[in-house]
Amino acid sequence: MHNLHRYLYSLTLYLLTPIFILRLLWRSYNTPGYRHRISERFGYLSKLPPQHGIWVHAVSFGEVQAAIPLLKQILTIYPQLPLVVTTTTPSGSQRLLETLGSQVYHCYAPYDVPWAVRRFLSQVQPSYVIIMETEIWPNILYQCHYQHIPVLLANARLSAKSAHGYAKLQALTQATLGYFTKIAAQTSEDAQRFVQLGANTNNIEITCNIKFDLSLDPDIGSQAATIRQLWGKNRPIWIAASTHAGEEEQVLDAHQQILSVLPNTLLVLVPRHIERCTKIASLITARGWNVTLRSQATPCAADTKVFLGDSMGELIRFFAAADVALIGGSLIPHGGHNLLEPAAVGIPAITGPYVMNFKEITQMMVAANAAVQVTSVAELVTVVINWLQNQDLRNQIGTNGRLLVERNRGALAKLLQIINSLIK
Repeated sequence: MHNLHRYLYSLTLYLLTPIFILRLLWRSYNTPGYRHRISERFGYLSKLPPQHGIWVHAVSFGEVQAAIPLLKQILTIYPQLPLVVTTTTPSGSQRLLETLGSQVYHCYAPYDVPWAVRRFLSQVQPSYVIIMETEIWPNILYQCHYQHIPVLLANARLSAKSAHGYAKLQALTQATLGYFTKIAAQTSEDAQRFVQLGANTNNIEITCNIKFDLSLDPDIGSQAATIRQLWGKNRPIWIAASTHAGEEEQVLDAHQQILSVLPNTLLVLVPRHIERCTKIASLITARGWNVTLRSQATPCAADTKVFLGDSMGELIRFFAAADVALIGGSLIPHGGHNLLEPAAVGIPAITGPYVMNFKEITQMMVAANAAVQVTSVAELVTVVINWLQNQDLRNQIGTNGRLLVERNRGALAKLLQIINSLIK
């Protein structure tokens, strides 16, 4: 019966394929990278990949960023195994190549249509597969199972909302989860949701979140000092990071109120998707404010109200250079983003009410007095002003966050143990 469900699923994807291509072309209007190497998404690789190694799939920038320490360890521990890494987005591809370059083979992951998946696997012929977080694709997993390729779902998370969606296709989901050799869940809640959807309890281990094991550049301090000089060394500075449509207006409203109390304050605004920067810049100038873009490579003037981060791969340095951080994706029902990056560099963090995708981390941060969760723009303004006016308080909250990150490192080591057991 589960084969019937997978066939119907595959038929649906075949019918939707023209829409997939149109969507790529539409997205390429703002991000030209989406129109490049489209053939790879159907299993036609532009150059022959190394075979019989490890295939790691990390969908986008955030997953790639979290996977980088793991990828570096794999390259060190298993130098005899070629490493093929796939992403879905150009931002993920760019971050991967900036960090690891020619040490890995990169291509885009195939769409989950059977012939594209078979073509991809026939060229890569991986001996092992590692999929990051929540990429559950029935045909990819079925083909790996059929070809006796072990598959690990690493740093696995499953929100209540996602679990509810998968439950609507219970038979297909249960069969698909059965194709995983091992599921390394972030939390007991994630593990329980996988079990409720049909995963085998014996195949699940709780490893905690690999994002606690983020690696910092040893030179992060001097890099932050250079950026701070660019912004204005003696100005109060808060950063709103990884924002989405519908959040920038709220952030700019908050900044306007903050300026009425601390008129010298600079807002560093870094959207999740930099292709939206042109539109965001228009929102800023419509308020009569001067804005400086990172791509301009010029210092902020005294009357610059907003610095717009239109670059990739610098967010951790921006955090280290700021005084206070707001993590986006949380002021709208998106689910939040990673609070651990500002914590790792000792910067106090603020998040909004919508943190479904980072519920446990948010709870841990708030409980450790390393972050504050706000429910309105008014609360956001109050917290930012209070922290910007009180350096000792900022330092204490930032230290709490840094210590929390240090205490919870270790997921990477657990994950490497699982990988080692699969490879041996």
